[in-house]
Amino acid sequence: MEIRDILTPDCTSCAVQGTSKKRILEIISQLAAQKLPDIDQTDILTSLLSREKLGSTGIGNGIALPHGRLQGIDKVLAILITCKPAIAFDAIDNCPVDIFFAILVPEEQAQGHLQTLATIATRLSDKEVLKVLRKCETDGQLYEAIIG
Repeated sequence: MEIRDILTPDCTSCAVQGTSKKRILEIISQLAAQKLPDIDQTDILTSLLSREKLGSTGIGNGIALPHGRLQGIDKVLAILITCKPAIAFDAIDNCPVDIFFAILVPEEQAQGHLQTLATIATRLSDKEVLKVLRKCETDGQLYEAIIG
């Protein structure tokens, strides 16, 4: 799986003003709802918040991988957001987060979901990729940086 298979330029947003964990998840839900007209934005947010209640998806190094399962979708959808300044997200290293790569998966695709997260985590473990992502000033630059 390639990141370009699940992420489109219009689901990429650079330098978002996020003030809290909930606000960032709301922004992710808004972007996703534009791509999923048959899914209510509230359902998307509920899915993301439910997963966060199990434990933060902040994986350290300023990165979070919010994710959730949704009924009524047939393929994985990704959203990439950077925010300035970084925000508290209860990350595993207790550091603020400024890169959010969210995925929404069909409810019945649990195994594919884990593989997708692993692919994204591998890409985001590259320090050079992170440097470039953090320097991006436009949505287009951010998209190009992540798809490599």
